[in-house]
Amino acid sequence: MTWSEMWPALNDASLDTLFMVWWSTVYAVLGGLPLGVLLVLTDRGGQLQNVVVNKTVGAIVNIGRSLPFIILIVALIPFSRFVVGTSIGPTAAVVALAIGAIPFFARLVETAIREVDGGLVEAVQSMGGGTWTIVFKVLLPQALPSLIAGLTTTVITLISYSAMAGAVGGGGLGNLAIVNGYQRSDDRLMLVTVILLVVVVTIVQFIGDVVVRVIGRRNGTIPAGASWLRLPRPRRAADATAPKAATPDVADRAALVTAGTAPATAAEATTAADATSTADESPGPQAALTKAEAAPAPDAGRPDDEPTASAQPRTG
Repeated sequence: MTWSEMWPALNDASLDTLFMVWWSTVYAVLGGLPLGVLLVLTDRGGQLQNVVVNKTVGAIVNIGRSLPFIILIVALIPFSRFVVGTSIGPTAAVVALAIGAIPFFARLVETAIREVDGGLVEAVQSMGGGTWTIVFKVLLPQALPSLIAGLTTTVITLISYSAMAGAVGGGGLGNLAIVNGYQRSDDRLMLVTVILLVVVVTIVQFIGDVVVRVIGRRNGTIPAGASWLRLPRPRRAADATAPKAATPDVADRAALVTAGTAPATAAEATTAADATSTADESPGPQAALTKAEAAPAPDAGRPDDEPTASAQPRTG
């Protein structure tokens, strides 16, 4: 295949891949997000605790995740034909892609929601918040950075799934690489296809990382000074052994507690007491000098006219 014939084929195949990945991602979110929330709510200690429902949904999710996608897409050919009227092409591949991605994304949603601090949930419950308030005001907003990271992983997985769908006539870059590249021994086309897939995956991962950092800064889970592109500087041996200076907040708090102008917790009171006792037991140079000046001289308090034993005249 010449370059003039390759570029139109790559353009059409890329559009088919984007079509499959987009719609399968939409269906994966619509199906996987409620399943993940349901797994958390029906678990032990959840707001809708129901062991039977939790175990049933968990078993279905595990079965869907355990099937290799190449086997799943072949097994779903009759179902795809029943749903969309055909078993080949990008539209038919969306059915299998969505069914394979829903349980995958559901587990990622469950893991992200379980990372939310339980104290926030208890606080909302103590203020009379119901289940839907907890879900939409606490769980989903607090887990949003992890959800976006899980969605990024799902999209990248769907890109690889769409390439496998090309082996059974699903279209896209995978079908182009197998039919026009591998079967016709066109190594140049296969190389270009692989490079294009790598570029697409890299762009998706970069966009996902940026969105996670932006949302994390708004939620306070990522420091405001963190850079998008700069990696954290590794600690050197000198930094690791150097003593850490107290932060201004801690230092100010300790000063207020010691001065008695702020209520102290048990730990702070113990620390202040230890510091005071240490200071009393080991006075500094200035305190020692003051005590020396205040101490009376050896002959202080004696009258000047009273002769000492050494000053009396000898007789005889």
